Amino acid sequence: MIHPDTELQFINEDIGYGVVAKSFIPKGTVTWVLDKFDRTFDPKTVEKFDPVYRNIVDTYCYRNNLGQYVLCWDHPRFVNHSFRSNCLTTAYDFEIAVRDIAPGEQLTDDYGYLNIDVPFKPVDEGTRRKTVYPDDLLRYHRRWDLLLKNALERAPDLPQPLSEIIDPETWNKVVKISRNEEEMDSILMCFYKEDVAAISAKLK
Repeated sequence: MIHPDTELQFINEDIGYGVVAKSFIPKGTVTWVLDKFDRTFDPKTVEKFDPVYRNIVDTYCYRNNLGQYVLCWDHPRFVNHSFRSNCLTTAYDFEIAVRDIAPGEQLTDDYGYLNIDVPFKPVDEGTRRKTVYPDDLLRYHRRWDLLLKNALERAPDLPQPLSEIIDPETWNKVVKISRNEEEMDSILMCFYKEDVAAISAKLK
């Protein structure tokens, strides 16, 4: 479920639609939570889909760390990519604003952590990165973890409209992370690989 102070808007001909903030969303605000209406599809099931449905999967789904395709039922599927994204996913099935988001500004994700199947070249933003690769989580998880840790430290002290659909145990963990009483799970845990722990150990 997407943050309630957002709406779907047509951005331009190149980008199409996007999700835009209707009011100020401060850094540390949970902007999306995986909920019970979101659909999950096994890869073998997707392989059997007719082309029209496979196209929907390819366009609007992301893959979780089990390799399953996740289709969000509301507007999150229209959140666009940015190499300077203002939102990041976490290892806890929610996304969080990693900087302040102004009214009228798009909510954006870095598709590098969505386990894409093939490289993706988005609209040029003037950044060093020009292409999103399937293994970007391995390349940039440390950078993203720093942004996440900083944002999560603010989370318990902010209004959180989506708090009702976050598992209480998960939110308790967030509170402990913000107090430095518990370590944050790395965004690398979102990477689709059979043994994420082994990959993480190799990168240390």
